[in-house]
Amino acid sequence: MESGFKLTSNPDTVRGPDIAFISQSRLPEPEPVGYPALAPDLVVEILSPGDRPGEVLGKVADWLSAGTRLVWVMDPERRLARVYRADGAETIVTAAQALQGEDVVPGFVCPLATIL
Repeated sequence: MESGFKLTSNPDTVRGPDIAFISQSRLPEPEPVGYPALAPDLVVEILSPGDRPGEVLGKVADWLSAGTRLVWVMDPERRLARVYRADGAETIVTAAQALQGEDVVPGFVCPLATIL
């Protein structure tokens, strides 16, 4: 499977997240050739110093509108993560807190400080 996802067609929108999770039940069979035409359940984007806020929010909007249920935008410089959900809810997780998989990756908990 390629490292990107085809989110829309005509014109094609292909996004390549830093990290993606797709539940086993949603994995296409047989494995697609090229970019799979599906949105991951969870996407992680890690900010770089040159990233522009508008571009990052555009990526988040693309993921969510394509069907991604949970997007984590990691900000190593500020030592926090912004969590965006399909229902429109947004929260900030600080280094003193933990990221949670919620209903997308049940049982997943990771203290943010361990990965920043």
